[in-house]
Amino acid sequence: MKKRPFLKTRLALGLLLVVALLGFLGWAISQGSGYVLITYDRFRYESSFWVFLGLLAGLWLLAVLVHWALGLLGASGSWVNPWSRRHRQRRVAKASQKGLRELAEGQWQQALGHLRLAAEHDRQPLVHFLGAARAANELGEYQQSDALLGSALDREPQAALAIGLTQAQLQIARGDYVPARDSLTALHSEYPRHHHVLLLLQQLYVQLQDWPALCRLLPELSKLHVLSPARQLELEKLAWTASLGQAAQEGLETLQQRWQALPRGLRDEPAVVRAYADGLCLLSEQEKAEEVLATALKRQYDDRLVESYGRVRGRDPVRQLALAEAWLKARPENPTLLLALGRLSLRNELWGKARDYLEASLRLEHRPDTCADLARLLAQLGDAERSNRLFHEGLGLIEAGRKD
Repeated sequence: MKKRPFLKTRLALGLLLVVALLGFLGWAISQGSGYVLITYDRFRYESSFWVFLGLLAGLWLLAVLVHWALGLLGASGSWVNPWSRRHRQRRVAKASQKGLRELAEGQWQQALGHLRLAAEHDRQPLVHFLGAARAANELGEYQQSDALLGSALDREPQAALAIGLTQAQLQIARGDYVPARDSLTALHSEYPRHHHVLLLLQQLYVQLQDWPALCRLLPELSKLHVLSPARQLELEKLAWTASLGQAAQEGLETLQQRWQALPRGLRDEPAVVRAYADGLCLLSEQEKAEEVLATALKRQYDDRLVESYGRVRGRDPVRQLALAEAWLKARPENPTLLLALGRLSLRNELWGKARDYLEASLRLEHRPDTCADLARLLAQLGDAERSNRLFHEGLGLIEAGRKD
C-alpha cells in the first residue's frame, strides 16, 4: 500500500518528461525543417533533417525487433530440439545427480552408467570419473576402473594427486597391495609432506607387515604430526617389536643392526626389549638375552620381562635366581614373578623351593603353563596322582581359553 503513491509519482514524472520532450521536438521542427543530402557515385539521397532522423529511429527499432525475434526463435528451438545445448546440460546434470545418489546407495551398475555419461559431457568431469571408477571397482571390473582413472588424468592432469590417491585406495580395496604400494610410493616422492599420502602408506605397510619400511616412515609421521601422540607411540612399538622378530629370522647380525637402529626412546619399552631378548634366545644367545633383560628390569620392573627372564638361561643361574628373589620383597604375591622364581629354582635343581614358588603362583592365578611346570616337577618327585590332575587342569584351561 505504501508503494502506490511512489509509483504514481514516478508515472507522473515520466509522463511529464515525455510531454516535455514532445513539446521540445515540436518547437524544434517549427523552427526549421533542415536539409540532409547524401550522394555516393550515382546514389543520391536528400530529405529534411527531421525525416532523416525519423528514418534512423525506424531502422534502429527494426533492428531491435529482429534481434528480439531471433532470440525468441533460438530459445524456443533449444526447448524443442532434444540435441540442443540446453537439453544436453540438463541431461548431464540429471545423470550426475542420479549417479552420485546411486553411488552413495551402493547401486554400482546404475551409478557406473550415469556417472560415465556425466563425465563424458561435463566440462569438469573429475568427480564423475572418480565415482565411476569406484563403481566399476566394486563391480570387479578392474580394467574399466583403471581406464576411467586414466581418462580422468587425461582430462584434468592438474588433479593428479586426487586421481592417484583414488587409484591407491581402490587397489587396496581389491587386495592389490603391491601395485598400491607402487602408487603410493610414487605419490610420496612427488608429495612428501601430504598427510593423506603418508597415512595411506602407513596403513598399507601394516597390512603388508612390511615393518622395516614402516620403521623408516615413522620419523616422517612424527615430524609432520600425521598421527596423534598416543597412536604414534603405539605404532612405533608395534613396528619395532615386529621388525625385531623378523630380524631374528634373518640372523644375529641383522638382529643387532635392527636393535642399534632403534630410537633411544623405545629401548626401555618392555614389549620391544622382550622382542629383542626373544630373538637372542632364538639365535642361541641366551646369556646375552639374560643381560638385556636384567638391565631393563633394573630400570623398570615389568611382568612381561620377568616372565622372559624366568625362561632364559643366563651365565650364572645362582646369581640370576638371587636377583629375581630381590624383586619378591616388594611383590610377594605377584604370580608372574613367583612362576619365574619357580623356573629359576628348577634350573638350580632346588626342587623344594621350586615347588613352593610354583604352588604359590598357582594359588594366585590359574595358568596352563604354571600347571604344566608344577605337574612335571611333581611327576619327577613321585606324586603321579597330583601330577596327572594338574595336567588335566592345564588342558582344561587351554580349552576354555580357546572358547573365549
